[in-house]
Amino acid sequence: MLAGLERRGLDAAPLLAQAGIDLGDTGHRIPVERYAALYNRVITELGDEGFGLFSAPMRPGAFEFLCRGMLGAATLGEALARAARFLALVLPDMRVEVSRDGQTATLRIGETRSLGATDDPARIFAYEWLLRLIHSLACWLVGRGLALDRVSFPYPRPAHADDYALVYTEHSTFDAEHLEATLHANLLDLPIRRDEAALTAFLDGAPGKISMLYRRDRALVFRVRDLLRETLPDTLSVDDVAARLHMSARTLHRRLEEEGSGFRIIKDALRRDLALSRITKTRHPVARIAADLGYADTSSFYRAFVAWTGLAPDRYRRQVQMHTNARIKPDSPASIT
Repeated sequence: MLAGLERRGLDAAPLLAQAGIDLGDTGHRIPVERYAALYNRVITELGDEGFGLFSAPMRPGAFEFLCRGMLGAATLGEALARAARFLALVLPDMRVEVSRDGQTATLRIGETRSLGATDDPARIFAYEWLLRLIHSLACWLVGRGLALDRVSFPYPRPAHADDYALVYTEHSTFDAEHLEATLHANLLDLPIRRDEAALTAFLDGAPGKISMLYRRDRALVFRVRDLLRETLPDTLSVDDVAARLHMSARTLHRRLEEEGSGFRIIKDALRRDLALSRITKTRHPVARIAADLGYADTSSFYRAFVAWTGLAPDRYRRQVQMHTNARIKPDSPASIT
């Protein structure tokens, strides 16, 4: 998101401070409302809803007209077709196509003009931003979550690839020629349920507000994650969680799969997030952190941590401390890395 500012030689530090975001805080995830605030601040600073990532700016107001154009459609399929035509006008560097083949619908996003090297963070963000924009807006228009069955991304597998199972779908792959997201074709027949009054309320805080949508498409994922966190250091089985949610284990598996995730994925991601936070933000011994997270022994925690980060917990902690100390030296100039 900050790549366009960097390209123009603009300092992102004031915008980050205004949004309450510290990029040096690697132990915690950024709250979504702060991310949404930064989204809007970057757009205002650049006068570009495309974050300065493309050959021509996407002028402020484009998002509103995208919403209004889709709102007038009868079905989601028609709304997405309208979105593709509108985006071709305001975002000519990208091409959006929606197709239907039997029981599968495909949203395809590609480049009409090179956005840079395949692993360029600006290019990666451009693809992910546009996918989330279209998907979240589609969910809002029909008033329900739309689970993505599969997504292929046109860049190398990133270090944080495990997070894609929570953000998009468990079936996320990389190194594709272009981005393709598939979902059940019958979802294209869903009627548009929002009206002008709903749109007026929705546009308050937009377009950054899109970052906070669509949370209900992952409702069960977050309920399971919260339950697992609340019961630590006890390690609940899938049967335990299903019983507490008043459903069978089979139903739990099916519904998590519909949301593009799975019980083991959620459990591992939760442990990883908590482990990174406690290693970087506390001085607790590694053995205590392992026990607090429900690991039977410290060696199991060590193996898991190395798999997540490529480093042993103690070494990871030292590196973060060294980075933090370097950032707060009184004579060192402020910088964004």
